[in-house]
Amino acid sequence: MPRLLAVSFVAVALAGCVGPPQAPEAPPAPVIKPTPRPTPPRPAPLPSDWNDWPFTPGSWFYEGGADRSRASFGTDQRVVVLSCDRASRRIELTLIVGADVSLVVRTTTMIRELQTRSLTKPTADKTAMPTAQLSANDPLLDAIAFSRGRFVIEQAGQPPLVLPPQAEIGRVIEDCRG
Repeated sequence: MPRLLAVSFVAVALAGCVGPPQAPEAPPAPVIKPTPRPTPPRPAPLPSDWNDWPFTPGSWFYEGGADRSRASFGTDQRVVVLSCDRASRRIELTLIVGADVSLVVRTTTMIRELQTRSLTKPTADKTAMPTAQLSANDPLLDAIAFSRGRFVIEQAGQPPLVLPPQAEIGRVIEDCRG
């Protein structure tokens, strides 16, 4: 029995040497991986026939004045302006977005490349706008005004503008012809 008592005493003494219970380790914080942004789908390729291309969103608006008249196309922001300078009898075709490179205009009866020059947009950033000048009697203007259903303005590096030939265009042309 003394031996049992001694073993018990040693066991109790050793039990007293154990430190306080440690709190369980906190689980590691979950690793949050950023969700990848979905890549926007590529636009469907345009049909081979430009007469089947979807229209550019927007409408034509006419503004008349004593020396100038203009037809502009777009939604909240204009994308194309066709303006007449009555004194010089010249019509300017201006794209609001794009670089100073040539334009290709497609109508039902004519396809023509136009050389452009930059005009400076009257804003703080002085954005350059490609502009082509045409004589008021240029046959391309009649081809645009009388194109069946649509005409297209193409510029390298930009989506094509598919526009309806509406009365505002003809009105600017007539203003310039007098």
